[in-house]
Amino acid sequence: MIQEDAVKPNITQMLHEWSSGKAEVMNELLPLIYDELHKRAAAYLRRERPNHTLQATALVHEAYLKLIDQRDDSWQNREHFFAIAAQAMRRILIDHAKNRHRRKRGGSNEDLPLEEALLAAADETNVDLIALDEAMAKLAKLDPQQERIVELRYFGGLSLDEAASALGISRATAARDWQVAKAWLHRELTRRN
Repeated sequence: MIQEDAVKPNITQMLHEWSSGKAEVMNELLPLIYDELHKRAAAYLRRERPNHTLQATALVHEAYLKLIDQRDDSWQNREHFFAIAAQAMRRILIDHAKNRHRRKRGGSNEDLPLEEALLAAADETNVDLIALDEAMAKLAKLDPQQERIVELRYFGGLSLDEAASALGISRATAARDWQVAKAWLHRELTRRN
């Protein structure tokens, strides 16, 4: 679970205050959530191919703008906020890949490396991000919770404990869903090749 100790400002409390209309709290909250979003985006993009055209700062700015529009949401806690941020980053990355593919006019889809754990493979494998999104959409129809675990872990950079907390499930359930989802996605993505 993401730790919030007494020395650091309580982001969960600040999110609650902001959601309930205290706009002045945003001045304190903004740098905290921005820094955390940037760390997560940078960590995610470090796992991608080296010549990725989207930089962490651009990803954070786009995600932040989407999150600010959702200000009326009642943020349950810090994990909930960053789970929504993971969804926003996923959509941005998928849109970026689709737009790049369209600009290539007939070129192949953009291949991006998918973390080893997701594919449960020993070798480094490239996966088409658009194909991953399509596979995740299929997984969501079969088991929405498994799809959310993958989204939170892969796109949001949340640990297993953080993902479990964001979904309100036990760590054991999250671990089981993560393992099953990885195997299902591996099968689905390798079937395409």
